[in-house]
Amino acid sequence: MQKIIKLLPFLFLIVIVFTSCQKEENRVQFEGGDAPVLAATTQAVRLEPGDEANTAIKFSWTNPAYKLNTGTSSHNVSYILEIDTAGANFSSSRKFPVSISNDLSLTYTVGALNAILGNTMLLQLNPRRSYNLQARIISSLAGGAGKLTSNVFSFTAKPFPPPPKVQLPAAGNLWITGDAVASNWANPLGVPYDVTHKFTRLPSGTDYELLINMNATGAYKLIQTQGDWSTQYHMVTGGTGLGGSFEFGDANPAFPSPGVAGMYKLSFNFQLGTFSAVKQ
Repeated sequence: MQKIIKLLPFLFLIVIVFTSCQKEENRVQFEGGDAPVLAATTQAVRLEPGDEANTAIKFSWTNPAYKLNTGTSSHNVSYILEIDTAGANFSSSRKFPVSISNDLSLTYTVGALNAILGNTMLLQLNPRRSYNLQARIISSLAGGAGKLTSNVFSFTAKPFPPPPKVQLPAAGNLWITGDAVASNWANPLGVPYDVTHKFTRLPSGTDYELLINMNATGAYKLIQTQGDWSTQYHMVTGGTGLGGSFEFGDANPAFPSPGVAGMYKLSFNFQLGTFSAVKQ
């Protein structure tokens, strides 16, 4: 009996070591996979008004066949399709990524791809021009493990102006008001501000400009109907006094003053939803 008692600690140690080895053997480990191969139905995408519902391009890619030490992975695979301008190496501010779960293809209609190129990637559309573009697919398992990047697929497209990203003033009129300018927050604007604070609509139909003296401090908003705040335009969070994005709606934040008093050219592009303030 005493011998058995003396052996118990050693038997316990053997059990621990054996259990530890079993756990080590059962641990699931990533052992690699094959980078997906990306292809598409055309290298010359045709984008024309009136064809918005038609297929523009279909991207497809191979399964990366992820391998684990327990065999071929049955886990869900996530993909990111990236589109960027050629030569940017998928690092430009224009890059457009879209996430896909499990599927091995993605189809864009003319309307969808045209809106991405024009209104999301902010490519200049007036006048129309052909762009050299590139796409790639990045695959990964849950949590971003086993990331693999495909080949680069090159294609061309000539986008046309889609509907403006920001809805245009209904009657074509646009005024500035706020304490960054002489009118303060008057609405409606009285004489002479109803004239001096009114934007000019450019021939493009989607661009508005105004030369105006601005204060070093303060803020402003844009109105399209005198006496009505409900149809105003305001800055999108993240912009500055010198530029950014804007949108329609009775909300904050307001556009801040550029920070230095003086004459400025304010430019608002409704097609792309962007604005700038340039000191003259």
